[in-house]
Amino acid sequence: MSKRSVEFMERLHSDHVFVADGAMGTMLYAKGVFINRCFDELNISSPQLVKAVHEEYIAAGAEIIETNTYGANQFKLMPHGFEEQLRKINIAGVALAREVAGDSAFVAGAVGPLGAPQMAVAQKNTERAFEAFREQIEALAEGGVDLLVIETISDLDELRLAIEAAKAVCDLPVIASVSLNDDAKTVFGDTPEECVAGIENWGADVAGINCSIGPKVALEALERMASVSDIPLSAMPNAGAPQLFGGRYIYLCSPEYMAEYAKRFIQTAGVHIVGGCCGTTPEHIKAIRAAVRALRPANVAITAEAPTLEERSPLAEPLPTEKKCPLARKLRRKFVVSVELSPPRGFDPARLLKAASVLKEYGVDCVNIPDGPRATARMSPLSIAHLVEDQLGIETILHFSCRDRNLLGIQSDVLGAHALGLRNVLAVTGDPPKMGDYPDATAVYDIDSIGLAKMLHRFNCSQDLVGNPLDFQAAFHIGVGVNPGAMNLETELERYRQKVNQGAEFVLTQPVFDVGLLEKFLASTRDFRIPLLVGILPLLSFRNAEFLHNEVPGMQIPAEILKRMERVESSEKARIEGVAIARGALMESRSLDGVTGVYILPPFGRYAMALEVMEGI
Repeated sequence: MSKRSVEFMERLHSDHVFVADGAMGTMLYAKGVFINRCFDELNISSPQLVKAVHEEYIAAGAEIIETNTYGANQFKLMPHGFEEQLRKINIAGVALAREVAGDSAFVAGAVGPLGAPQMAVAQKNTERAFEAFREQIEALAEGGVDLLVIETISDLDELRLAIEAAKAVCDLPVIASVSLNDDAKTVFGDTPEECVAGIENWGADVAGINCSIGPKVALEALERMASVSDIPLSAMPNAGAPQLFGGRYIYLCSPEYMAEYAKRFIQTAGVHIVGGCCGTTPEHIKAIRAAVRALRPANVAITAEAPTLEERSPLAEPLPTEKKCPLARKLRRKFVVSVELSPPRGFDPARLLKAASVLKEYGVDCVNIPDGPRATARMSPLSIAHLVEDQLGIETILHFSCRDRNLLGIQSDVLGAHALGLRNVLAVTGDPPKMGDYPDATAVYDIDSIGLAKMLHRFNCSQDLVGNPLDFQAAFHIGVGVNPGAMNLETELERYRQKVNQGAEFVLTQPVFDVGLLEKFLASTRDFRIPLLVGILPLLSFRNAEFLHNEVPGMQIPAEILKRMERVESSEKARIEGVAIARGALMESRSLDGVTGVYILPPFGRYAMALEVMEGI
């Protein structure tokens, strides 16, 4: 197995989610290639055309690109008269993909079915079918692919032969992908459960679904596969069903719709590879890439030269948490109250400073300063936090997002924060730019919140992230976020455990409306518990509640609360009802073992609502 193949397998079995490319045929067709042409032969006659498609997918963020060899087997090349050029076509296809991909993406050798007329061949003359697969896969391996994608197979006997041929020829990783109908079965009636059992038994490394169906049915089938097998899964559905318009087939699934389902593939089916088949374009892949990065931010390899083991100094013992700052001590002695104040969109901090002053007089322990919430452009939270602490003497919790800075910028800014006396830092991955006012802004995500917690802990131990010794010892009080109502709670719990293991010392939750979910979360985290501030968000109106429930990631509002807000007759009564709901959630949460404070998020900067929630508590 080549070095690249080994790297692919290592990343496959990590927390990484690959973004694959989309349709090759759709793109060539859109560029004017007639449907009756042999698309695979274009590797020789029109290589620049094929390269252009690969380049568009790489630019869109694809990490796996498939060679233009889907039909490059002897049965499908024969009607075009190209069967004698099989080896040349496949090797050329690999060379074109490799030239474009370089080391930035993995090259997958595409192997399609032998063709509908050859079904009988695959069933009755297995030797000839096996030889056809072996011949093509041998050429792809010779060309130097990193892995194989055997795709769009409806006959499990044919799929078995293809996998066996791959195993006989080489040791490359194999993705085996079936094509299902709208009833989530193959044309021969095989269920997703039967498909994944066969794929796993025959030795493929990934089981997948592609073509024929759109995202909805694909999700249902993948969930069924995941329920009976632990093999990694891939999802490459069509962009919906094709419709004939003006003599051309058009696929109607928008990039946004495909991206939404990409998130569902990952969250509910645990899919490791997400891409597309017929009808998917670079625009679809770009949207899928953004969705995947929002859920699984890419950890770019650190290229700084780390010291050798002999040069690396041992980690210094960090300061005890209680000695880092007043908030660290309060969290272990009393019920702490924090209120979020968003930085202004302009350059005048006066209104925020006045709000912080009122909150301090009211007895609030600290204020949270978010970092570009919902991917909006606002004043630097680091600057605001410094102004609040320096002018008013109330502690802040500085939210620090990994979205906007590369690894060097992050380290520079957190060191600057420490020099300004800021100690409480909440490590957050950051909302994707597509959610905000600048959807085309670049999201960096060199590290995520887990990596940032590790970095802050390293600074507390007199080292930088790669182990270089520092001439000082930081005293960051490290906070992280968590969502007790996450759709995939198992993944959320595992990430939370990692954050604690990397040095997190306190945690803030997403706004809680269903206290039962919080109670279950606390029960599941007894063995790695740290001080927890429960998020409380007073609702302003029914429309506000609807928006939060349907359009804000990670937010779940129970149906009974939505009904309570809908029944209210006026805006003022809605505000009062929202405060009452928030106060009830706070009182109920406060009684739970493990809740050590509250983190109130007043809507639209109406900090007075936070004071109303606190009244009588």
